[in-house]
Amino acid sequence: MEITNVNEYEAIAKEKLPKMIYDYYASGAEDQWTLGENRNAFSRILFRPRILIDVTKIDMSTTILGEYATARAASAANTIMTLSSWATSSVEEVASTGPGIRFFQLYVYKDRNVVAQLVRRAERAGFKAIALTVDTPRLGRRESDIKNRISSVFFLPSLTLKNFEGLKAMDKTDDSGLASYVAGQIDRSLSWKDVKWLQTITTMPILVKGSLAIQAGAAGIIVSNHGARQLDYVPATSAASKRSAAKNLVVKAAQGRVPVFLDGGVRRGTDVFKALALGASGVFIGRPVVFSLAAAGEAGVRKVLQMLRDEFELTMALSGCCSLNNITATTSSPRGREPRHIQVINFRRDRRRPPPPRLSTFRGSSRISLNAWGVVLKKF
Repeated sequence: MEITNVNEYEAIAKEKLPKMIYDYYASGAEDQWTLGENRNAFSRILFRPRILIDVTKIDMSTTILGEYATARAASAANTIMTLSSWATSSVEEVASTGPGIRFFQLYVYKDRNVVAQLVRRAERAGFKAIALTVDTPRLGRRESDIKNRISSVFFLPSLTLKNFEGLKAMDKTDDSGLASYVAGQIDRSLSWKDVKWLQTITTMPILVKGSLAIQAGAAGIIVSNHGARQLDYVPATSAASKRSAAKNLVVKAAQGRVPVFLDGGVRRGTDVFKALALGASGVFIGRPVVFSLAAAGEAGVRKVLQMLRDEFELTMALSGCCSLNNITATTSSPRGREPRHIQVINFRRDRRRPPPPRLSTFRGSSRISLNAWGVVLKKF
């Protein structure tokens, strides 16, 4: 069967994966309202395209800040990959797959020496930035996991957390014991002072979730609800970004000093376009990477990247936008027969986004970013 969009990989992955594993990745917290709302919020955003514009050349380039198979796919697609600290491949193993720009996702643990060791290893392996996860003081209540009797995020005894092997204070006699131990060591007292501390032990820029992140000196803000897997009934991230752009919250708080990213529910190139129009610097996706990797391995991840890129480029052309600088949003009251709460997007030709100064300069072919549990891909 010819795969024509990102969503189709999920059906294939559902057939291939054991039920408990598929449910773990596909489900959200409790009633899963936010899980659905992450997608539904994008559907309430409509376009008002410009026509009679020369779109012969579309420029998706920008300057801004999976495991083995995913790393290779990311490098081939000119993306930035961010590896989870809980990945089953180490930073050294991923770095050995070849050239590419890589970020390191990090949790803060009770033992700060463990954090320092992980950061130093990532730096030595050539990683360029840290994506600091701050929304998991405890895991959300995921009822599918309860029904499947998954008591830990590491539910397969064969899983090995390669980044923790050999670390002082983390030595355990077996892999499953190590996994459970690591999950229990996340520091629930994490606060903004710890973000400041992290800056003292690394020269890598730090991306942190939340509108107050800039006050902690972070290099970027990630608007995220953790794939709707933590607290249910929080707003969709695109709704948060829409509110930011319209009511001067998150995006204005950054004031162009740092990039603001978005994740949650991105499945189409049109979603990427809408996120940028609402003020985001780039987007993350997670489940499509997991499902395409399960369905077709490295080739699946490559195809997901290419499909999103192609859809995004087509959306730009049909909207009369020749470059990312043309993509803007104008907030207006609903008109005519448009449903309530619709954000209508207009386009202007020469609106320039100020370059955020804190992130090191990386070149990419678009502002699509892709992330997953165990692996995070970014394409900016």
